[in-house]
Amino acid sequence: MTHTTATREDWTAARIKLLAAEKELTRHSDELAQQRQQLPWVRIDKNYTFDTDAGKASLADLFQGRSQLMVYHFMFGPDYKAGCPSCSMIADSFNGFAVHLANHDVALQVVSRAPLAKLQAYKNRMGWTFPWASSFGSDFNFDFNVSFTEQQQRERGIDYNFTREPKWEWREGQEGGGTGPVAELAASSGIDASGYTRERPGMSTFVLEDGVVYHHYSTYSRGVDGLWGSYQWLDRAPLGRNETGIWWRRHDEYKAPQAAAVAACCA
Repeated sequence: MTHTTATREDWTAARIKLLAAEKELTRHSDELAQQRQQLPWVRIDKNYTFDTDAGKASLADLFQGRSQLMVYHFMFGPDYKAGCPSCSMIADSFNGFAVHLANHDVALQVVSRAPLAKLQAYKNRMGWTFPWASSFGSDFNFDFNVSFTEQQQRERGIDYNFTREPKWEWREGQEGGGTGPVAELAASSGIDASGYTRERPGMSTFVLEDGVVYHHYSTYSRGVDGLWGSYQWLDRAPLGRNETGIWWRRHDEYKAPQAAAVAACCA
């Protein structure tokens, strides 16, 4: 990528011009936030059961005494050997802000379909402390369109992100088949691409009022970009996201930076 150079005065003029566009985006983002808050609530009458560190829990129990609940739908199916690397990168920031949400009447809860013991082992590996519940055996993930059956996938295509996807076809050498980003992420999770994509990422919010739980909002796919803290930083870096493929890893899978290795060697 080629960039121009400039005097400080020229840079300041260009930055002020960009600032006007940034302010417009901020105003639009504020308007969207208000539109989200104005969405109607949908009463939840179905009894969902979750496995948590404290035992069996209902959806209302996940609020932990708060009036609002935010659920991150983490891709970790029952057959996965490890959690999705992308979801793992997103979840790395949860420890830091979960306590702030909890003190603002909002409970943060991560939910996946893998059995609780598998989630606990992975959580311990990653060094995470946020609450993570298993919806294994429950319809919760299916009802909120983040988990799908193989029959749905292969016979009619799944409904994800408010759009019907085509039926699944394994095409060797194409993305989502034998090679490509989806296959790479799937292999990293210890599962084939078809099984990997039967779980999807998302975020849903709920309200508890007078003992009744209501569904307020859900977002999927790139709708969770705003929760992906590393990308918010990269979007402000000199070269931006600067991606040519799947570059990220679980935080314990990166090789030690060469400079640090040299420093340790020469100490």
